[in-house]
Amino acid sequence: MSAGTPSRTTDAKSAKSRIVAVGAIAVAGSLLLTGCGDQRDNKGDGGKKVVDAPLSDMLPADIRNKGVIKVGSDIAYPPVEFKDKEDGKTVGIDPDIAEAMGKQLGVEFEFDNGTFDTLLGGLRSKRYHLAMSAMTDTKNRQEGIDEETGKKVGTGVDFVDYFVAGVSIYTKKGETQGIKTWSDLCGKKVVVQRGTVSHDMAKAESKKCGGGKKIAIESFDNDQQAQTRLRSGGADAGSSDFPVAAYAVKTSGGGKDFELVGEQVEAAPYGIAVAKNNPKLRDAIKAALDAIIANGQYEKIIKKWGVEAGAVKKAKINGGS
Repeated sequence: MSAGTPSRTTDAKSAKSRIVAVGAIAVAGSLLLTGCGDQRDNKGDGGKKVVDAPLSDMLPADIRNKGVIKVGSDIAYPPVEFKDKEDGKTVGIDPDIAEAMGKQLGVEFEFDNGTFDTLLGGLRSKRYHLAMSAMTDTKNRQEGIDEETGKKVGTGVDFVDYFVAGVSIYTKKGETQGIKTWSDLCGKKVVVQRGTVSHDMAKAESKKCGGGKKIAIESFDNDQQAQTRLRSGGADAGSSDFPVAAYAVKTSGGGKDFELVGEQVEAAPYGIAVAKNNPKLRDAIKAALDAIIANGQYEKIIKKWGVEAGAVKKAKINGGS
């Protein structure tokens, strides 16, 4: 989702286009609760530390002793993170990766739900240790710069990059209205999640529209609300990160509600956000991510959710531009 205005992605100018087959995102329903082990909002045992965890000593002492890393996340962004409909537990790409890293660090990652545009504020106020929520690593976020105003609004954050994703446009199935690119949205209405790169891109594109045909933009607290609006006929198109858009196309209405249009653009890294004043935790997260990449757990998780095209080969700190 998306240093200034927290959006899932930003800095659209410098990212490169990336095309990924829609079918790759499809995940059989039976896999949602099996495989690499879903994050289950484990709070009952107080986050008991795994004694033989190989990277436990890398953590700050207070976190290591408590055995819990608190994670701020907008848990309404399938398949990255969302609530399972059957038992209400938190599942998805991010929770699975977090659980695997937790085994390396000897702690549990406890996901706390919040709206996306409040997550970095929660990190700065120490409500969370991390923000992990399909958040794109950008220079603006690293430096605490508001995307719209260009003004510094905070100290910024560090990112540990763990995935790559771009942005897609989707419409109601069979009602594409010739929409293939962002410029095709001029004179039309688009729905987006507030504070995301899709929101930023829609506002930037609207400024370019000629003939008084601006883009009408309606933003929502989460992407599922935007999808509902489009499904009901209240807009011409929607936009979100590619994994999310493709998952909605595959699953909403049994695949009968939406279709992707055009190509995925603005591919950029997702990062796990860590406060600038906590380099010890940042480095521990990087080491844990590198460890699960090396031992094959990362690959299993990525394949489980059908998003191999976005996999990274190693963890990187502040790789966004």
